[in-house]
Amino acid sequence: MADTTASPTQFGAKSGVKPAASRRQLLTGLAVVVVVGVAGWGLYQVLVGSHHVETDNAYVGAEVAQVTPLVSGPVAKVLVSETQTVTAGQSLVVIDDADARIAVLAAQAALGQAQRKVQGYFASDDALAGQVAARDADIARANAAVTGAQASLEQARVELTRRKALADSGAVSGEELTTAQSQFTNAQSALVEAKAALAQAKATRAAAEGSREVNTALISGLPASKNPEIAAAEARLASAQLALDRTVLRAPLAGVVSKKNVQVGQQVQVGAPLMAIVPTTSAYVDANFKEVQLDKVRVGQPVTLTSDLYGGGVKFHGRVKGLSGGTGSAFSLIPAQNASGNWIKVVQRLPVRITLDPAELKDHPLRVGLSMKATIDTSK
Repeated sequence: MADTTASPTQFGAKSGVKPAASRRQLLTGLAVVVVVGVAGWGLYQVLVGSHHVETDNAYVGAEVAQVTPLVSGPVAKVLVSETQTVTAGQSLVVIDDADARIAVLAAQAALGQAQRKVQGYFASDDALAGQVAARDADIARANAAVTGAQASLEQARVELTRRKALADSGAVSGEELTTAQSQFTNAQSALVEAKAALAQAKATRAAAEGSREVNTALISGLPASKNPEIAAAEARLASAQLALDRTVLRAPLAGVVSKKNVQVGQQVQVGAPLMAIVPTTSAYVDANFKEVQLDKVRVGQPVTLTSDLYGGGVKFHGRVKGLSGGTGSAFSLIPAQNASGNWIKVVQRLPVRITLDPAELKDHPLRVGLSMKATIDTSK
């Protein structure tokens, strides 16, 4: 019977072939995977990656509204609390309005006085016109009196002349001559008095006419409701009413109450910040891209964003609104002094403002300062 048992040398030689072949297959497969991966990565960079730039140095911002009083006074009511959501126009704080109400009442009274005063101007105009007409009549009577006095004087002169002529022949007594002389003197005095009365009548008319002109200047050109005195009183009333309305501080926009710094009884001054209203449905993102990423970034390009708050499952979509006029370091409190000392080049970042879709913000509100990841499609 033949011996079929293989020698150890033969067994080792046959079993050593299979591991070598397996290693070659594994190395070949690994090489294929690496080549395919590199080719895929290169293809992705050419077709996709080269048309997109992204950064995770991006943060949510918003046009935060500061609530500051426009009138001073003690706080009577605080109607909201920290983190409360408010609507535009909602009452936030009420300042004690006692002084403002008194000012409104005083302004209303002043307006009433101005209205009655102007009505008096219009009534006085008619009265002054009547006075001017009466003075015209006085002047007419004075003229008539002067004319009569002149006639009387002329008659007295004729009588005196006639009697003087007859006195030399003795036809007229001395008493008659004296009487004629007295009548002539009286006529002269009457004429002087009549002329003085005429001058006085003219002066009185001039004074009446001047008074009417002054009164007319106060009311001419405008109806009573548009008179400057009434307009000024109405402006003072409007100012007082505005100060009263400003005792109630209202939300300038819808958002969340933040940084609340006001309590009941606190004496507030004009311009002192009491709280901030942060809008959650009109937020934007400031993405800080490296300068080497911005050569193809243009206004209006679409942007896809994700938030650390909601994770990658929630996508936000927006558009590039604009690029800042300078880098962050250029506007820092202490700008870099690159012209002095040793210098090391550091890649700068430029803020890019990105607007967000309001509908998406309504479904998934964002808060100011949250981290975002932004990817801009530069192919569009």
